[in-house]
Amino acid sequence: MSSNGKLHIIPLGGLGEIGKNMTVIRYGSDILVVDCGLKFPEDELLGIDIVIPDISYLKENREMVRGIVLTHGHEDHIGALPYVLKELNVPVYGTQLTLGLLKQKLTEHEMPEVELRTVSFKEELRLGCFKVEFFRVSHSIPDSVGIAIHSPIGMIVHTGDFKIDQTPIDGEVMDFHRLAEFGNQGVLVLLSDSTNAERPGFTLSERVVGETFDNTFRKASGRIIIATFASNIHRLQQAIKAAERYGRQVAVVGRSVENVVRIAEELGYIKLPPGLLVDIGDISRYPPERLVILTTGSQGEPMSALTRMAMGDHRWVEVMPGDTVVISALPIPGNEKMVARTIDLLFKLGAEVIYEAMLGIHVSGHASQEELKLILNLVKPKYFIPIHGEYRHLIKHARIAQCTGIPQQNVFVAENGQILEFTRKGAAAANGRVTSGRVLVDGLGVGDVGNIVLRDRKQLSEDGIMIVVVTINKETGAVLAGPDIVSRGFVYVRESEHLMEEARERVRQALDKGEGQGVTEWAAIKNSVRDALGKFLFERTRRRPMIIPIVMEL
Repeated sequence: MSSNGKLHIIPLGGLGEIGKNMTVIRYGSDILVVDCGLKFPEDELLGIDIVIPDISYLKENREMVRGIVLTHGHEDHIGALPYVLKELNVPVYGTQLTLGLLKQKLTEHEMPEVELRTVSFKEELRLGCFKVEFFRVSHSIPDSVGIAIHSPIGMIVHTGDFKIDQTPIDGEVMDFHRLAEFGNQGVLVLLSDSTNAERPGFTLSERVVGETFDNTFRKASGRIIIATFASNIHRLQQAIKAAERYGRQVAVVGRSVENVVRIAEELGYIKLPPGLLVDIGDISRYPPERLVILTTGSQGEPMSALTRMAMGDHRWVEVMPGDTVVISALPIPGNEKMVARTIDLLFKLGAEVIYEAMLGIHVSGHASQEELKLILNLVKPKYFIPIHGEYRHLIKHARIAQCTGIPQQNVFVAENGQILEFTRKGAAAANGRVTSGRVLVDGLGVGDVGNIVLRDRKQLSEDGIMIVVVTINKETGAVLAGPDIVSRGFVYVRESEHLMEEARERVRQALDKGEGQGVTEWAAIKNSVRDALGKFLFERTRRRPMIIPIVMEL
């Protein structure tokens, strides 16, 4: 696919979904990649750990890739890099905190040789034919940036994830002045975060959570346990400040939040007063009214620290009456049931639980409708592509753009893998697509689990498995031993002896039909056993267990 004289924007992830954000920008023989994130599996992806973008297109054009630029350090923007960089060894550019978090991930994956280059706000890079500039945005993690990419036919502005916070915790307000300058210079195309495009009005400032923390600390008589996203450094800082203000010590539990606190403190993004932080193993030395615990588990993850506390099997923390548990996060779609179950368990243990339904304990890190309009009016793009969101979010954002005066034909609601082509004369969705989609990571396996394996896992999870073992004379086909039947997840064998005996009889009948056919037809015999037994079991139980005939020869 040639792109000489044409600018191609190709989303490989993040459109029609939450997470897995990745966008390819190509002009001629130069390719630039923005972000490289993961997303967490839906319920039907049984056993899968994470989902990452399919980078087949980048591997096919690896000699053209000039680098990967990162907008911020959230998992849905950097989480796929340890896997992608094993296939695509290119420089990675990001701000100090973003690369600090990435280094930790790469170390865990034993990848010390990656070329990481720290960038600062307003810094300009030359990557192939592209001039790349970073500008400050507000989000739920410090050091977040948007990216202005100057191409031979015009400027591309990519907002990254953002909100407009007029009173940010670190005092670093979004760079509206630079955005307005881009608008005056002329922006060819804007790519903008759509996560909150359904929400009217403005997103509340992060300082609202600090006020709620202050009120909670003032009223709480026992321990305070706060669960939030590990990467929400501003929120962790506000909890630490509240603890200091009310004379409480702080303990941190959960590997991800421990890593973030350590990295953020080393880089100066979290300020910890001397002596405030205590080891989780020493919390029994402090009275409950003098202790705050920062933990993971705001999404009800089964193995997270907060969930284990709720289940009563955490090594160090036993939730008790008098504790106040603050869940300072909004459940990610699909996690609502797990979060609700954790809250119920905490209430049963006698804790007071403050969660997202209560005003002010969580604010979003994404822009609502009025903020999206402001960015569109500042940047004044000729063309607009909504990114980062489910399809309904993209549609809503597209309509917002049209309300600000962008013609409908200049707004592109795209899909992953679609090629959007821009020239000096106009823009359109190009014919054809590039390979895109999802790569499933299961343990150490990357991409080795596909639809057939998932289908088998689904069947096993629903109806179980039945294994039929029989020994046959390889010359005559006569049955020498068996059939023996082993069942797991189908029925309780000791209470279903009559059913199992009938099943053996059906297998014998199927084998009798095949006796004398010889070894060359054993595949047909296996199918005959599978069909006969499957039909019988469905008639008797209305279940379809996976049936595996095993034939041994003597």
